[in-house]
Amino acid sequence: LLWAALIFTVPLTLLSFAFGLFVGLVAALVRLFGPKPLVAVVRFYVWIFRGTPLLVQLFLIFYGLPSVGILLDAFSAALIGFTLNIGAYTSEIIRAVIGSVPKGQWEAAYSIGMTWSQAMRRTILPQAGRVAVPPLSNTFISLVKDTSLAAAITVPEM
Repeated sequence: LLWAALIFTVPLTLLSFAFGLFVGLVAALVRLFGPKPLVAVVRFYVWIFRGTPLLVQLFLIFYGLPSVGILLDAFSAALIGFTLNIGAYTSEIIRAVIGSVPKGQWEAAYSIGMTWSQAMRRTILPQAGRVAVPPLSNTFISLVKDTSLAAAITVPEM
């Protein structure tokens, strides 16, 4: 019984975190450097997903989407729910750690001829990554515990 539940819980956790990290990175970059209308959309997304209980989000995805013609199995609904939730939290973490890199680092990267993407890839993100590890670890641990909520939408859990 425990092994059967592990088949669902471990992939759900790892996939949700990986996809959520990607969503969070994109959302953070949009909030920091995107056009104002898109920034407003991302802000609203983060506000909604950080401000509502995860269980409500899972219920709305699993039970609400079929009413508009989108049918999902329980695992897919849980994956989408956890991904969007983790994406909102990681976007705030990533936005904060990128903002914590001193402005002088940006200026130093530009002064040696780096483009914006080179500066991000070679200078800013490596420094921000070191600062991001503790809060991202906390988010991952929280996700592991939150996967038990998927049982409410019929996903087997440990």
